[in-house]
Amino acid sequence: MSRIGKKPLAIPSGAKVEIKDGSIYVEGPKGKLSRKLSDRISVEIKDNQILLKRSTEIKTDKSLHGLYRALIANMLIGVTEGYGKDMEIIGVGFKAAVQGNVLNMALGFSHPINFPIPEGIKIETPKPTQITIRGIDKEKVGEVAHEIRAFYPPEPYKGKGIRFAGEYIKKKIGKAQATAKG
Repeated sequence: MSRIGKKPLAIPSGAKVEIKDGSIYVEGPKGKLSRKLSDRISVEIKDNQILLKRSTEIKTDKSLHGLYRALIANMLIGVTEGYGKDMEIIGVGFKAAVQGNVLNMALGFSHPINFPIPEGIKIETPKPTQITIRGIDKEKVGEVAHEIRAFYPPEPYKGKGIRFAGEYIKKKIGKAQATAKG
């Protein structure tokens, strides 16, 4: 089931990996990450490579084998290169700006939306209609991006809202056009 788990992970230059007390610690030029490991998966470092082994051949262990290999690979990429998500704001008068440790958004509501930026995440607004989210933890970057998107998800009629850069929103025809065509 897990062909991914069997592949060894090469430790990139500039990254340090340490395994102790059932956890893995990864440090690189961008920062430090750690993760608790499952008891069913054993991790060892040999010849500048990380090798993962599972304890048994049951389905759960095979699934965890590939999962932990992917999570450790994401940690290695995060501390060396980092992760990012770009978002677009579409709508008349819709805009965003970073002020200190808060992302302020005007999304057509009667009040501005203030989103506190979590620790370990950098948010930039190169243009008032663009949001760039950066960080070393892939899960946290994706989670923050989805929290921001949830304030005003793109709607299918006019396409207004917050969307990921390059995301395609299938548009529906409105009621007036539907009756005119029918």
